[in-house]
Amino acid sequence: MSFENLLSLLLYNEKSPILFNSGFFLFFLAAFLLCYQLVRNSERGRVAVFSGFSLYFFYLACGEYVLLVIIAAIVDFYLSNRIHRETRENVRKGLLWFSVVINIGLLFYFKYTNFFITCINDLAGGNIHPIQVLLPIGISFYTFENLSYTVDVYRREIKPVDKFMDYLFFLSFFPKLMMGPIVRAADFIPQIRKPYVLNGEDVGKGMFLIINGLFKKVVISDFIYQHFVQYIFDDPSRHTGIECLLGVYGYAMVIYCDFSGYSDMAIGIARWTGFVIPPNFDKPYQSSSITEFWRRWHISLSSWLRDYVYIPLGGNRKGTIRQYINLMLTMLIGGFWHGASWNFIFWGGVHGGSLAVDKLWIRWQKGVSWLKSGPVRAGGSWEACCLRSISCVFAGCFSRWRRLRGPGSCWGR
Repeated sequence: MSFENLLSLLLYNEKSPILFNSGFFLFFLAAFLLCYQLVRNSERGRVAVFSGFSLYFFYLACGEYVLLVIIAAIVDFYLSNRIHRETRENVRKGLLWFSVVINIGLLFYFKYTNFFITCINDLAGGNIHPIQVLLPIGISFYTFENLSYTVDVYRREIKPVDKFMDYLFFLSFFPKLMMGPIVRAADFIPQIRKPYVLNGEDVGKGMFLIINGLFKKVVISDFIYQHFVQYIFDDPSRHTGIECLLGVYGYAMVIYCDFSGYSDMAIGIARWTGFVIPPNFDKPYQSSSITEFWRRWHISLSSWLRDYVYIPLGGNRKGTIRQYINLMLTMLIGGFWHGASWNFIFWGGVHGGSLAVDKLWIRWQKGVSWLKSGPVRAGGSWEACCLRSISCVFAGCFSRWRRLRGPGSCWGR
């Protein structure tokens, strides 16, 4: 291999960014684990090596946008410590809102600016040109992690870290970069100070999760999408109703194996390095209700939305109608977080409405005696489980159905 070819592998390539299932990642992971083992007995050494490789991983994934995660870490490290030291409540609240504006502003600029420009052009007949900007890998995840950290410090639920490298390590932790999970500082940062111990169970469990995740991603998700789902979704009118239905169920399998596959690999790699990250998926398509589905699907996201959006909005503490409104607003935000598209907003609205209907159904069922013991009680029958799983599948697949997307329209991606 020539020096030029080697250099091209080590530098960011916009056409071929690093992925967990790419060949180069195996060499990256091997080099990282070797260096990590060399400093395994030094807490500061582990932090330095992990942070360095994480920032390099960010660079290989999105080039110069690696500076964003560094800037975000600097801003929230400083603000969180100021919030913790400050005694005046109005100043603390002002600093918190400043952090929220900075984090949401960065996410908005990179992820949603072109969406709103397109909508303005469509609705008002404008001719505003979209900005030429790439979406930095992982910005949706580390933005939420930044926000939860600062909010927890403001609530005095956690103390801010006093070493900047610890916070940069937490925010840039590369296994969770691509598709999460969204890790809470309260769960992660205390593990930094624990001695690094790797036993046989950690090695075996980590290996199982990594292989399982790769199998889900490469063998199931990519194969089904490229050889079946994409073929049907490109032009549904050419296929029968049964084929389109199978395509919908195929895509449900694709998005589950894609998300959970990456999460499994992230959790497995973290396990090898001495960090325990909670599971992010728990057989969601076996849920007996939409409420249970969101306790099993993308658990780190659903719990984040519950703790930092739904409960602050009032949760179920301000009456039934307000609870349904809060559910709808929370899921609309969750849908918009997934992607800058009306399809995702609609997807969030469908799930928000479904959650409200599910709550209403449970409330009504409690007052009807024959439903409590009958075969149609909420979540109490195989048929009910199937019906709700089908609803989740179709709601999820709406975000992908291309017939609702027009080129150059704000209904686009």
